[in-house]
Amino acid sequence: MTREQLLQAYRDMLLIRRFEEKAGQLYGMGLIGGFCHLYIGQEAVVVGMQACLEPGDEVITSYRDHGHMLATGMEARGVMAELTGRIGGYSKGKGGSMHMFSREKGFFGGHGIVGAQVSLGAGLAFSNWYRENRNVSLTYFGEGASNQGQVYESFNLAALMKLPVVFIIENNKYGMGTSVERASASRDLSKNGAPWGIPGEQVNGMDVTAVKEAGERAVAHCRAGNGPYLLEMKTYRYRGHSMSDPAKYRTREEVQKMREQSDPIETARKMLLEGGLGEADLKKVDDEVKAIVQDAADFAQQSPEPPETELWTDILLEEAR
Repeated sequence: MTREQLLQAYRDMLLIRRFEEKAGQLYGMGLIGGFCHLYIGQEAVVVGMQACLEPGDEVITSYRDHGHMLATGMEARGVMAELTGRIGGYSKGKGGSMHMFSREKGFFGGHGIVGAQVSLGAGLAFSNWYRENRNVSLTYFGEGASNQGQVYESFNLAALMKLPVVFIIENNKYGMGTSVERASASRDLSKNGAPWGIPGEQVNGMDVTAVKEAGERAVAHCRAGNGPYLLEMKTYRYRGHSMSDPAKYRTREEVQKMREQSDPIETARKMLLEGGLGEADLKKVDDEVKAIVQDAADFAQQSPEPPETELWTDILLEEAR
């Protein structure tokens, strides 16, 4: 990465971190209901991969999706308003955390059914293959979904038809409350596509530069018509599986060690300072991000709830006659 690219990545990761922290606060205040899965700790994965994409490429992921939305360029205001169930949200307050989409930004949703989005991501790639364009589908899923049947069915179809899809396993070590060591006989998930001839590699998902480097290889492989590619991102979530998870299956010391030794934002910050950027420059970025997040929170709380008439919209597509 150039210094300018790294600074942009730092800003994007910091925006996700501060946004998720604010979302956690609003959830604690009762302003966000239902499920809320925070992305804190994993920011380098989506930011590094997004830096590899071109207009027209597509992204689809699971329920831990707020960071992916922000990385694709969706507005913090619209995402936060949707989390709080307000009319100003991307789905007019009717979808919540797992039901936001943006065709303009190429974001095809976060999905609550474990592993279901993998087949949809292969479908997006099939659409690109059929249209004979250069677009690539990034399909994210967690290590907890990596042994789902539909995942392997998608691998098979993607390899058979040489579909332009990058499968990305965000291995944060814990599927809900179970460690990957207890749940998966495969210890190197990057090799899960080997039976179908899908190349794969493990990546330090806490280092945005490493993610971008691996992502560029994977995306170039797909654009060249060589079929799918599998990346296992070794990352870590600092918070529980969701806001309702006390995370008693791991120690505070383990989390603190990851924060101190491997935090993706602090790593990027140190690289920028060593590269000649000043503290004042980073403070400016920090202030900008804080202002965006506070504005999003204010907008979300001021935006009205959807009227009852919205119950009957967006459920039927009526063709003009």
